[in-house]
Amino acid sequence: MASSKWFILAFFVVFNILSSINLSLAARNLLQTTTPSIPTVPVVPTLPKPTPLPPLPTLPLPTTQPSLPTPAQRPPLPNLPTIPSIPQFNLPPLPNIPSLPTIPTTIPSIPFFSPPPSTTTTSP
Repeated sequence: MASSKWFILAFFVVFNILSSINLSLAARNLLQTTTPSIPTVPVVPTLPKPTPLPPLPTLPLPTTQPSLPTPAQRPPLPNLPTIPSIPQFNLPPLPNIPSLPTIPTTIPSIPFFSPPPSTTTTSP
């Protein structure tokens, strides 16, 4: 299994080297060729001038303003019928909501115990 991995790796290395050689030869070939001549741009012929539009006809302006129509007399609006009143209801009082306990904002301290005394004695 390990030998096939090395064989595949060696194959890719050789493939990359050979492809870079081909690219180098192609680049050298392009550098050694002469540059082609740039084609000339064809001359655009001049377009004829458009004919001007005829002038707009002028209309005679009125000398007096027309009178506006007078607004007609409108009929009076009809009276709306009376709406009966809604009877009053007495609602029972709302029950008392128990108060929520308050959340403490301080973090209680965690007691740390001292390590137990060692059983072995060390001599200086």
